Amino acid sequence: MAVSNRLVIDTDPGIDDALTLALAVVSPEVDLQLVTTVAGNSPLEVTTRNALALLDLFGRPDIPVAAGANRALVRIAVHNLPLPHGLNGLGGVEIPDACRTAQPEHAVERLAALLRDAEPRSVTIAAIGPLTNVALLVALYPELTDRIDRLVVMGGSHGPGNITPVAEFNTWTDPEAAQRVLADSGLDITLVGLEVTRRATIDEADLATLRRTSARGAQLADMVNGYSDHGPDGWRMHDVLALAAVIDPTLIQTLDARIEVDTRLGPGRGQTLTFFDALGPYATDGGGVADDRPRVQVAVDLDVPRFRKLVMDRVPQAILA
Repeated sequence: MAVSNRLVIDTDPGIDDALTLALAVVSPEVDLQLVTTVAGNSPLEVTTRNALALLDLFGRPDIPVAAGANRALVRIAVHNLPLPHGLNGLGGVEIPDACRTAQPEHAVERLAALLRDAEPRSVTIAAIGPLTNVALLVALYPELTDRIDRLVVMGGSHGPGNITPVAEFNTWTDPEAAQRVLADSGLDITLVGLEVTRRATIDEADLATLRRTSARGAQLADMVNGYSDHGPDGWRMHDVLALAAVIDPTLIQTLDARIEVDTRLGPGRGQTLTFFDALGPYATDGGGVADDRPRVQVAVDLDVPRFRKLVMDRVPQAILA
């Protein structure tokens, strides 16, 4: 596999997305060249505004932001559950609007232009929101997918979900896009799902560290404190783990699997069905015939102490001012 440090983040900020951007801008292993936004945690206009404002907050107004899909490919996802990121996507914390606007092109067009000028397998994409933009990219520009080194996705679950009993939020929001990307794109994909991201936490002591860093650090800590996705070990940094796995792939352990996403209407919609190769006859096409479609590397374990150290050693660097 080629070594690549050119990075695109496709995101729907979002509180854990905010920490992901902070980690990206201070990590020398990656060169963040583009942020694309998608509707997910909040409507597209909110996620785009947040991405621009956060990059300014972290001192990187030079990184372009392009707005993408404002809805799912087929059906608009509707739920009546409380918003874990608050009405503004940032836990109710208000930060100044950016002194710039998003790029004039649609996110997919901007990403295609970046790939068109890239060498084969030279760009990594971290997709930490619904996969609508990525699905549109591989459908509209299949000739450019060889420029993608790998796609690291925060999404899915081969156990309980977090938006329905069986579905994770990103795949549930646009299951048709997830099916197109995870099952049929042929990309080199690492899928970082709830089995590991629920363990990727930061706690009260970490928030205290952020508060001591600077006024910006206090704002970031307030965002996390307003995040309702909190478990016994702290606040779950789902999206941050996906980027951490780009920076240091040894943080996670993976198994090869074939992924199918339930796109039917009903209680199973958005569920990721994971057929691990290690399970032998279960890794078939359903009729007992081995399925030779490309596998996805599915995260099954992580080094929690090393993850926390990476995050807390680096994120304060983005908020020193």
